[in-house]
Amino acid sequence: MMDLHPFRQRTFRQRASIDGIGLHSGAKVRLTLAPAPPYAGIVFSSEGVEIPALAENVVDTRLNTSLGRGNVRIGTIEHVLAALAGCGIDNAFVEVEGPEVPILDGSSAPFVQLIQEAGIHEQQRTTRRFLLVRKPVVVSDGDKSAKLVPCRAFQITYTIDFQHPLISDQKYGLEISERSFQKEIARARTFGFKRDVERLHAAGLARGGSLDNAVVVDDFHILNPDGLRFADEFVRHKILDAVGDLALVGMPVMAHFVAVKSGHALNHTLVRKALATPDAVLVVEPRAADELHELQEALAPALAFEEGVA
Repeated sequence: MMDLHPFRQRTFRQRASIDGIGLHSGAKVRLTLAPAPPYAGIVFSSEGVEIPALAENVVDTRLNTSLGRGNVRIGTIEHVLAALAGCGIDNAFVEVEGPEVPILDGSSAPFVQLIQEAGIHEQQRTTRRFLLVRKPVVVSDGDKSAKLVPCRAFQITYTIDFQHPLISDQKYGLEISERSFQKEIARARTFGFKRDVERLHAAGLARGGSLDNAVVVDDFHILNPDGLRFADEFVRHKILDAVGDLALVGMPVMAHFVAVKSGHALNHTLVRKALATPDAVLVVEPRAADELHELQEALAPALAFEEGVA
């Protein structure tokens, strides 16, 4: 694999498709990744309608993140969006034939494989844009919270506690890079509780869910025959979801994302608040590492404060 320039935009070399079922609809669906021109961003399409993967186009955050425009909706976008962000893809057309993105095995790993099948193409004479967080942005809802604080890289620290013997007080943090995402996060699967299945079905959700595409737990046991992929797979999957939700900024984020019991809805609220707080964020287009270093140095007071209280 060739070395890629860290500040040039990326798309695909060719189209690549994958078939599966929708987690919530249970419908057969197909997803195709296709190359896109520079500065196009990530654009989903269905029924001939294009929907940019931006926070302003989010229409539902109930147990998934859905985009919409007019009468067209595309559900469960977070896992493929996380894979695209985790692999450093800036520009892509994501064609969806069906009501939602296929769930596949419940993680981002199959999408990472699809990206590798499509091949990564570095777009010459382009500059990657970053959202640089200059001041903390914080949202909360009861005992749930999420914040973005200044940082020299993209980091995530996540804490969950479902007050369940198998999913209580898990905390995990790491700096997100292509290598760390693919090694530590991409394979973590979505999860759910057996006791909630009937309620979800009655609400028209999780109709395509099974042990093949989700980790399912009862009061005391993991029901999947092969068990967990990581001892703390639950919190790792929440980080995966967060990578996808934060990608709705429309560009890579340079900040430390700290979450406690957060989910799609609160993550989305945080993204919208950050984008609506111009003195807290700055869009930058560094052409080289020294330019990025200069920007980071300008943030030194905020960074020093955050590192001191972390």
